Amino acid sequence: MTTPLVCRNFINGEWVKATTGDVLESRNPSDRREVVATFPHSGNIDVDNAVSSARQAYHSWRLIPAPARAEYIFKVGELLSQQKETIALLMSREMGKCLPEARGDVQEGIDWAFYSAGEGRRLFGQTTPSEMPNKFAMTMRMPVGVCALITPWNFPVAIPCWKAMPALICGNTVILKPAEDTPACATKLVEIFQAAGLPPGVINLVHGVGEEVGKALVEHPDINLVSFTGSSETGSQVGEICGRTHKRVCLEMGGKNAQVVMEDADLDLALEGAVWGAFGTTGQRCTATSRLILHRDIKDKFTTMLQERTSQLRLGAGYEPQTEIGPIINQKQLQRVKTYLDIARSEGAKVLIGGEVATAGELQHGYFFQPTILDEVNPQMRVAKEEIFGPVVSLIEVDNFASAIAVLNSTNYGLSSSIYTQDVNRAFAAMRDIEAGITYINGPTIGAEVHLPFGGVKSTGNGHREAGTAVLDVFTEWKTVYVDFSSSLQRAQIDNRTS
Repeated sequence: MTTPLVCRNFINGEWVKATTGDVLESRNPSDRREVVATFPHSGNIDVDNAVSSARQAYHSWRLIPAPARAEYIFKVGELLSQQKETIALLMSREMGKCLPEARGDVQEGIDWAFYSAGEGRRLFGQTTPSEMPNKFAMTMRMPVGVCALITPWNFPVAIPCWKAMPALICGNTVILKPAEDTPACATKLVEIFQAAGLPPGVINLVHGVGEEVGKALVEHPDINLVSFTGSSETGSQVGEICGRTHKRVCLEMGGKNAQVVMEDADLDLALEGAVWGAFGTTGQRCTATSRLILHRDIKDKFTTMLQERTSQLRLGAGYEPQTEIGPIINQKQLQRVKTYLDIARSEGAKVLIGGEVATAGELQHGYFFQPTILDEVNPQMRVAKEEIFGPVVSLIEVDNFASAIAVLNSTNYGLSSSIYTQDVNRAFAAMRDIEAGITYINGPTIGAEVHLPFGGVKSTGNGHREAGTAVLDVFTEWKTVYVDFSSSLQRAQIDNRTS
């Protein structure tokens, strides 16, 4: 047990308590007896203060040249690199992620810093010919204003970075509302932004409960943009409020990702992809492989291989070196996974391995669920359609390639997708026909690299993309500029031509 970290809100460059004085606790999901951090139970007054701070800072921050803004973010990347191991250990304790994955989470933040800093010297607009003589036309990117960033617990450094960094590069100011399960990670991250020297009010941090602080931010009249990552249910509510109040909104929501394994696939390679996709981060990723669509010719063999490999996976605290699967984040999510196993059994699915809460030895003190394989699943079952967000994968048998693609597309989600095949024609047909924002050929359903767009279709998102240059379209407005040097009135879209 360690002494709990005392977290504060960060508003206008100062670390402050909630105005109520109330605090909440963040506990170690591997051992719920340990309090990792205490953090403010903030309310509307704290949100008002943060928004006022961000609004005031915006007026000067937007006027700093983008390359100069980028230098601050580059410094954040350097500081993250220096503290990578410290933050990874904290992350592993606070949200349970295995240490190698926690290091990867921090590394993604580092990559984001250096990549987005480069965009500070680009932020390209366009020049284009005018239809009229002696007239110049161009487009340029303008900041949106004050951005509320509402982030989940499963990537507590990477996701705040891939929102905050491009937002700041583009000239916006931000208010980060992290998940209540990971306040310590958010605090350490904002401490690094502070150490990089950002002016007061440019980045703000408000802790608290989503239904209170998150809702207040989304509804606040002086917020210009909301960037939300979380469940589709909550995202729908966020989108509805933003539509009603004319705010820009970027939604990155759930997934029900599938990996197809065709009869000509490299089964050893497909196995490694399936195990990592299904059970990495304990299945608590929007890109997790929750469905394995298997061609009937290899179904039995591949299922045996998967059972054998899954039975060898070691559960434990993420910071223990032998651990391969860490805990579920909290009791509520553990119960959700357990409920879906009850649903699976009632629908006729067969539990091949796992299917129970893990309580042996030290596991009894945490929120652990056995890695689980469900067989005899059909596409109409709830476990084949709804996001579980745990270490559970469903096996679905198909007869041919066309059926595999149809089953893959048969959910309301469309984030990441995967097909294992050695047939180049099938591979290109899959790229064309799969309904998803990301498609892997002979790779698992993992996320995007920082310089490529990330996001999905259907109920996974609202058409925006994070990461890559596409994220600039989230955090900037396009402005069209004309310079008429003809010394006469020229009217566009009026037919002045003579025949």
